[in-house]
Amino acid sequence: MREMAQDRIPEPGRISAVESADGDTRNAPPAAPKGKRPQHTGILLVVLGAVFMALLDATVVNVATPTMRTDLDTTGSALQLIVSGYTISYAALLITGARLGARHGFRTVFLTGLATFTLASFGCGLAPAAGVLIAARVVQGIGAGLMVPQIYSLIQLTFEGPARARALSLYATVIAVAVVVGQVAGGLLVSADLFGTGWRPVFLINVPVGLALLAAAVRLLPVETPRSAKGLDLPGLVTLTAALLLLVVPLVLGHEQHWPLWTTLCLAAAAPMFGLFVLVERGVARRGGAPLVPGRVLRSPDLVCGAAALFFGMSGYAGFLFSFSQHLQSGLGESATRAGLAFAPLALGVATGSLTWQRLPARWHLPMITAACVLAAAGCLGIGCTLRAGGQGGLVLPALQLLWGLGLGYTTSPLLTLALSRIDPADASDASGVLTTVPQLAQVVGVAAYGSIFLALADRPGAAGAPSAIASAQALYATALPVAAGTLLGAPAILPLLRKRR
Repeated sequence: MREMAQDRIPEPGRISAVESADGDTRNAPPAAPKGKRPQHTGILLVVLGAVFMALLDATVVNVATPTMRTDLDTTGSALQLIVSGYTISYAALLITGARLGARHGFRTVFLTGLATFTLASFGCGLAPAAGVLIAARVVQGIGAGLMVPQIYSLIQLTFEGPARARALSLYATVIAVAVVVGQVAGGLLVSADLFGTGWRPVFLINVPVGLALLAAAVRLLPVETPRSAKGLDLPGLVTLTAALLLLVVPLVLGHEQHWPLWTTLCLAAAAPMFGLFVLVERGVARRGGAPLVPGRVLRSPDLVCGAAALFFGMSGYAGFLFSFSQHLQSGLGESATRAGLAFAPLALGVATGSLTWQRLPARWHLPMITAACVLAAAGCLGIGCTLRAGGQGGLVLPALQLLWGLGLGYTTSPLLTLALSRIDPADASDASGVLTTVPQLAQVVGVAAYGSIFLALADRPGAAGAPSAIASAQALYATALPVAAGTLLGAPAILPLLRKRR
């Protein structure tokens, strides 16, 4: 019984405790000051509102991209960069952002990131051309990369015991739900066409919300003394970012430019650059520095298996979501509102899975994740098959979206818990940074790879001059096949842990 208890996936809040069993708190955020207790509910609303806004912006533009394409007279590749530019800078900065918070104070860096995000959102909303919008999205991602890593530490700083567990459970739920709610919100904002602004409110809405969060954060967030912290590992940051750009940019631009030589060269150079990143990290460790991704963290089988399954699931989710949004509006001619509301069953499924998985017996958690990967793959493939002939899908479509959402919900939240379940307390911060980065990188790769498959096939006329709706439907089906296959890879990624716990 004792061994079985140790194998349980712990509740959120217990998964990466920053205090070791012998009381070592050198790597922990300072405890909340005694005497004057902070306003816990207000703090939680501020930090969850910030993470919701940041993650919402990773997907809210999906429904708006067809309108952007017309209004800005731009290309499908530019649309992918508008979506991915934010996520690239966001993902690349997450670990570095966490270390900046430790060096300069979580509150200070959170406020800096939130202010940067809000200002960049204003720039996105006023962008006159696609190039300006892409640049503003990159700055927006930088703000999110500074802001989001502080949220976990601020929760640890503010809450204790069961209250911390509840706060982190809500945090995981917000992460899972925000990315889907963005689709619905984007559709409503674009169709409202407020004051004739079209797609721009999907960004401008962040300005009043961001200013309100800034005002509340200045008043509510606790002021803590910055700790002596690990170095920033700028060589690791530069080589990782270069490797990501070599992989993503040719995938995004290649199909429209008919795969010129430079795209092949970039893709060929991506693997050596990732290899160089590994060498740089080892060199930093040998010199006694703090590598961006510590080797001992990556030796945790829970983290590696969990992160791999998370990558497969999130890359398929992001890529198919982008493609599905394009098909609904560009292929079927749906309004942004109807396209956004079409994702409501998906949001319901994700929320249901995220909020109910902990009610299952602990011994079911790992098999549940494996089954959920199959469920998500079946949902994607079913959507592709149902819409293959160019129809609307009828009542079957929301049912399949609900199935897809349940698969995502029963995968994402438990994987975030599983991957950190056996990390040494001293490595909790770095491990959390790695795990936060993986879903963002997965979304970049998913939109670039799967989105490119869809756009390349949707732009190609169908047989005997088939109408664009059928060409788009066939492209969505062709995209669903590799998405389902990739999502299924999450199941074998978990199998080593299933065998280990028997």
